[in-house]
Formats: sequence, C-alpha cells, structure tokens
Amino acid sequence: MRVTDKSLLEQMRITDFDIDHRKKLLSFSPHDAAALLALKPFIDDQIDVIVDEFYEIQTSVPDIALLIGDADTLRRLRSAQRKYILDLFCGFYGLEYVNNRLRIGLVHKRIGVEPKLYLSAVHTLWDLLVRTISDGLTEGKDRQAALLALNKVLFFDITVVFETYIRSMVAEIESARNKSEVYAESLEVMVQERTQQLEEMARTDPLTGLLNRRFLMEDVMHAIHVAQRRGEALSLVYFDVNDFKEINDRNGHQYGDEVLRKIGGILLTIRRSEDTCYRYGGDEFCVLLSNCREQDARQQFCQRLDEEVAKHLESVTLSTGIAQTGPDNYEEAGKLLELADVRMYEAKRAYKDSRQAGAV
Repeated sequence: MRVTDKSLLEQMRITDFDIDHRKKLLSFSPHDAAALLALKPFIDDQIDVIVDEFYEIQTSVPDIALLIGDADTLRRLRSAQRKYILDLFCGFYGLEYVNNRLRIGLVHKRIGVEPKLYLSAVHTLWDLLVRTISDGLTEGKDRQAALLALNKVLFFDITVVFETYIRSMVAEIESARNKSEVYAESLEVMVQERTQQLEEMARTDPLTGLLNRRFLMEDVMHAIHVAQRRGEALSLVYFDVNDFKEINDRNGHQYGDEVLRKIGGILLTIRRSEDTCYRYGGDEFCVLLSNCREQDARQQFCQRLDEEVAKHLESVTLSTGIAQTGPDNYEEAGKLLELADVRMYEAKRAYKDSRQAGAV
C-alpha cells in the first residue's frame, strides 16, 4: 500500500491504546478534559482577541514573518489557529484530535518551521491563554485545575507534533541515503563500464579492431595451458602483407591503412569464436587457433584468409608462418611465437625468390 493511501495515524501506527498511554504518562485524566471543556464558553468569547494578540506577537519576529510571507497565508493561519485553540477546550482528545495535531506538525515541517520557532509559538500561546484565563476567572480550584489541564494538553500536543517532525526528518534521511546509494551504485556501474572500456581500448588496436600485441604473450601462455589441460593441439598463425612498403609508397598511407583495416575485418569474419586475432605491429598479424593442428590451420583457415584477401584487396598477398604445439609436446609461449615468426620469414623469402625468378 502506498503512503498516500494511509492516514497519518496509520502511517505512525497510533491507536486508541497508544493515545491513552500517552495521556497516562502526562497524568491527563477525564477530570482534566472536563476542566478544559468547562472553559469553552469563556474561550469562545475571547477567541478573536487571543488570535489577534498571538499573531501580533508572531509577526513581530522577523524569522516567523518571513515564513508567513503574505496576507493570504496569514489569513489562513489565523483561521487554523482559531480552530486549534477552540479544539484545546473541546473536551475530546482521541484519534481525530491527534490526527489534526499530526497534520499541524507535518504542515509546520513542510513550510520550514524549525522546532525552536514552533516551541516559541506554543509558549506564546500558553502565556496568552494563561493570562486570559487568569484575568477572566477568579482565583479558585476551577481556575487552578483548568490551568494545570491546559499545561498537560499542550505538552500532549507537543509530543505528537514532534513525532511528525522526527518521522519527516528520518524519512528525508532515508530518502537521501537511498539516493546516495543509487548514485553510488550508478557511479560504480559507470566506473566498471569505463574501466572495461579502457581495458578494451588498451587491448584493442584502433585501426583494425583486433587485439594488440600488448597481451599476446600472456594470451599465448594461457592458451597453451588450456590446450595442455584438455590434451589438444594449438596453432599460431603469423603473417604479414607482402610488399607493404611499396603499397604505401605507390598508393599512399591512407590506402595502406585501409588494407590493414580490411584484413582486420576479414580475420574477424572468418575466425571461430574460440580463436583470437592480433595486430602484432605494422603489417604483421597473429592468430591463435584453439584445438587446431597445423595442417587444418593451413588448409582451412589460411586458405580461406588468402581467398578473402584476394577477393577484397586486389594485388595484395600474404606471407604466412604456422607453428603448432601439442598434443604430444607443448612448447613455451616465446618458443611458439619465435617458430611461427621464423616460418613466416621463410615464406617471405620464398615469395621474394619467386618474384625475382619471374622477373628474370
């Protein structure tokens, strides 16, 4: 159930039993209620004078005058205060009476009346009522009983009003805490996302979208451990673009970047989900093929790579070296990379020899 579906009494769990207990704590008895009710006709006659004098005193206090603000608000407050004073002498102080006190406390808190100003106003009202009763009634038991009862009921009202103050402040604190927690959680998510983005940027080559060489050795070591644990083969493909310097010199560096970018896109298209692709540097690339033997790497991955490059990049060819480790014997990461590098340069030498032979 929403808060707006509950009365203030329900929200604060105030019952008849609770009200009776509060009265007992202040020794407020039916005799006190009767003493106040007996004064009601007298207070009815004096009510306008009391309200006028009360707001004459109140509006002379700059802080209170600033809170009141304008004549319309003052008129509404005078009407509410008139009803409140008459209620003090109604003789009935049950659930309806307490609910009205709770609303008074809530309104005071919402418009920013500080506890010190509220207590000052209560003291002013008490002083006015005591003087009015003392001046209008002769000394005797009835007057003494009425003044004592008035003192009790005002204390009763103060305890109720202050509970709304406290409840409202606790609600504000909880709301602020919840907002802080939500904000902190959102910041944490933002930091995590940003950290992930930065980590991704640190790992990714901006031109090709492939992983860069920074974490290659670490990834190769991990892949070897995984292959060894599973008893699988692991192949490392190492290739570069033939005559890349000539491509740059002939067509410009922008075209050279486009060649590298397209090769990166081709690798990401033809790789399996378990394979990882790297731009090693310049025009050199590496691909880790999990659970893949050298022959399969050559016939399936490298052959398709050459076909896709020929299809999308005219006159561009690759020199490729492949190194396998496992499943019978597993090399160290550095050794595997070195072997693939050596075989790539062997392929590069063979390419250059074939070009020279063709030229002759």
